[in-house]
Amino acid sequence: MDPKAFQEPNKAGGAESVLEDCAEPAQPGLNTRANRMQLTSEKLPEDPLHTSLSQDAARNYSLFQWTKDKTDRYSHANLVDQALQLLKERIVRGDAMAYFLRGQLYFEEEKGVEYMKKIVDSPCPKVRHLQFAAAYNLGRAYYEGKGINRSIEDAERLWLFAADNGNPKASVKAQSTLGLYYSTKEPKELEKAFYWHSEACGNGNLESQGALGLMYFYGHGIQQDTEAALYCLREAAERGNVYAQGNLVEYYYNMKFFTKCVAFSKRVADYDEEQDIPTIAQVTDCLPEFISRGMAMAAFYHARCLQLGLGTTKDEATAKQYYSKACRLDPALADELHSLLIRQRI
Repeated sequence: MDPKAFQEPNKAGGAESVLEDCAEPAQPGLNTRANRMQLTSEKLPEDPLHTSLSQDAARNYSLFQWTKDKTDRYSHANLVDQALQLLKERIVRGDAMAYFLRGQLYFEEEKGVEYMKKIVDSPCPKVRHLQFAAAYNLGRAYYEGKGINRSIEDAERLWLFAADNGNPKASVKAQSTLGLYYSTKEPKELEKAFYWHSEACGNGNLESQGALGLMYFYGHGIQQDTEAALYCLREAAERGNVYAQGNLVEYYYNMKFFTKCVAFSKRVADYDEEQDIPTIAQVTDCLPEFISRGMAMAAFYHARCLQLGLGTTKDEATAKQYYSKACRLDPALADELHSLLIRQRI
């Protein structure tokens, strides 16, 4: 596969948003540090009317924000009830999108499995464009066992439907999730993982672009190709994939490009733990867990360079601060890297 195919990702996959929701632990995936599969829900592409209503609601909400401490009129429960009433009125008028949005709202409240099922199974042509996102969310419910008995087989089946063989107008999030799923399940199916990450990457998914870089680097599901790996990782890093940035820091350190390692690692390690991780996750649609891991990698290697004076002035006090940050961000990763350090492999 030509790595240049990743240079101009197809943006036609539609708007997809991230809402954090941790899944159960899974086995290591693309490398030994990926120890958990985390899933996120997917909303359908924006509807102009829905966007307008949302903007109006946001403007109106600012007018009554000051009263929320004195009344429960705008409590979460009441706002959900008001939203459901508005959606019900639109459903009565035959608005298929409103039906989906009600299912999505219920889904986020862990009540919407039946609504998602009805959308997925509907023969109506008007809901066809909603079915991919609904199938992804229903697959997530099966995978996590939320609102329904847990079934990995049904989750896989629904994600395959949602991914629609790589169709850029289908669920790109399902395509990326299949890449992660096949690289973490036992036994692993790395060739399938590579295929789905390739499809998602071609449709603009940033997380899959970084994953492809690692698969090329380690020869997982594809013949090892360092040049293609670095191409993917650098492209992903430039687009804001923090996990790709962390892996590039590790590569620069191992190749003894210490000056470059120090400059790059400091930039990544200095992200704010509390504010930047959720912001980056929202902007890049990457999982917060992997953002934290990328930051932790950068912090650890930056600390090591400071400790030994590699590519920078030796500063053991500051090195301890970055070691501590790595431990806060990802204790398991920091422990693994520390073990390598003890064995003099770092």
